[in-house]
Amino acid sequence: MKRILSKLYARWMYRWETALTTRDTNRIVRPVEWGFDWLQEFAQSRGFSFSPHPLGDDAAAERAMLQLNDFILRHRTEFFAYQTPGDFVLEERHPLLFPTNVRPRTLQQDARVRRLAAAGQLPKAQFLRFTSPVRTPYPENDRVNARWFPAPLAKQAGKPKQAIIVMPQWNADAFSHNALCSLFNRFGISALRLSKPYHDIRRPAELARADYAVSANVGRTISSCRQAVIDIRCCIDWLEQQGYEQFGILGTSLGSCYAFLAAALDSRVRVGAFNHASMSVGDVVWTGQSTRHIRAAFESISMTQQRLRDVWAAISPSYYMDQFAAHPKKVLLVHATYDLTFLREYSLQVIENFRRRGIDFVSKVLPCGHYTTGETPYKFMDGWYIGSFIHGAFKHLATAPALPTPEKELMAR
Repeated sequence: MKRILSKLYARWMYRWETALTTRDTNRIVRPVEWGFDWLQEFAQSRGFSFSPHPLGDDAAAERAMLQLNDFILRHRTEFFAYQTPGDFVLEERHPLLFPTNVRPRTLQQDARVRRLAAAGQLPKAQFLRFTSPVRTPYPENDRVNARWFPAPLAKQAGKPKQAIIVMPQWNADAFSHNALCSLFNRFGISALRLSKPYHDIRRPAELARADYAVSANVGRTISSCRQAVIDIRCCIDWLEQQGYEQFGILGTSLGSCYAFLAAALDSRVRVGAFNHASMSVGDVVWTGQSTRHIRAAFESISMTQQRLRDVWAAISPSYYMDQFAAHPKKVLLVHATYDLTFLREYSLQVIENFRRRGIDFVSKVLPCGHYTTGETPYKFMDGWYIGSFIHGAFKHLATAPALPTPEKELMAR
């Protein structure tokens, strides 16, 4: 009987998950572009010359992109290096939703929020704004946006000033994860909820969704990840300027990839919570339900999963595992049993790699899928796992001795 109920539950969950991942009708199959132009400035400044290839020769372009990935991995410190922005500013404005879907309920919510904002009936919020060190052809994308949730001073008393960077999922609207930030404030932890590249207020007018963050443009996808990681590190710089001493990061889905790389590259991150994780960007794009339109583009040029994994090696967590393990931190990994976007097998690979390297981590499992994580009751289970872990990890961190920042890392900022 138990086995029968388990199978029935799995079928129900897979049907629900599939329904949620197929309800958006504005996903676009875009042609494959290799996007060398997005990485050219970095490559040429470091002496890397692109192998010439005729226009339309995908095989030659793929070979050149593999060489570039290898070059980036060998020069990862320089690739993610940056100059701290000098234009940090706190901006006050009415928060808007910036939805990426056209479902009636979402559009109604967006219209309501806009009406309240226009009438001055919506409280204003503070947003950290600055110019990203990584520049793109889109000025709106290059103006970084992070909603600021400062913890009450009374909650911060008697301990080091603590803050967490929050990175929501791909195509998240601007309200996603705000409730978690408010929860962290109750623990005396301030939060910066960072808008990823091409998301909400950073989304170019030509886009209905945050398509440029992950797409069939190989180089642009790498560049977007680079920009996200550097933006995270800039946020930590600003927090340090405000007197904050201890830092954590929370990432969900695509946000977990960005958060992981930032934590691997920046030893200031001492607490990490990764809500759905995978070793490889290529694996997720190839097998995930929500990226079928991107896979379709690559299949049109006879790409395979292994080859896609290789052309995005430079932004895949598997190549940064040793660097991540090199600095002590407390880590939470959350995965879902019936996930059709980040397949369970890939999350188990992350767990196995953490165990092998002796990383201090906690693993939690949700009895749902990727999209159903945001549905009742699973969103409350996920919130409990994340909230209780963050509370305990930062409480422990408050009594831990400060670690010196490696000289090499300081030079990379």
